[in-house]
Amino acid sequence: MPGRWRNLQFLSLLLFLALGGCASWFADDLPDPAVHLVRVEVVRAKLLEQKFILHFRIDNPNDSDLTVRGLEYRVHLAGLLLTEGEHEHWITVGPKRSAFYKVPVRTNLWPQVKEVVKLLKNPNQQIPYRLQGEMETGLFIAHYVHLERNGVIIPAELIPE
Repeated sequence: MPGRWRNLQFLSLLLFLALGGCASWFADDLPDPAVHLVRVEVVRAKLLEQKFILHFRIDNPNDSDLTVRGLEYRVHLAGLLLTEGEHEHWITVGPKRSAFYKVPVRTNLWPQVKEVVKLLKNPNQQIPYRLQGEMETGLFIAHYVHLERNGVIIPAELIPE
């Protein structure tokens, strides 16, 4: 029995030392990636349904691959909620690189049509937008990156000629 006890102690010590090395898997000392809404592509705009593709650029500032699992988002246009939802699509962004992440969006702006028409009255006027959400990253252990961006869009630039 003493031999088994010694083996169990040795095994416990090995397990403890091995798990100590895993602590680096949970370290949160790396800078978060930057996420930018770079383009809003209008796919189809009907009276009761509008389809867009939101084009995001994800910048990985780290020296290792970044695995993106999905994105939860809310986009406000001049205070109006344009769209919100989740998009689960895995991509890998290389070290010190950028990648584009496309999110298809379907919305119904009919209840807010008066406010939208007011915003589009002058298509060359800038309209402020706000992006909020979380990006889920990590290969085995999930890490959530909080998103909060403000910017402007010019509707005339979104209308195809």
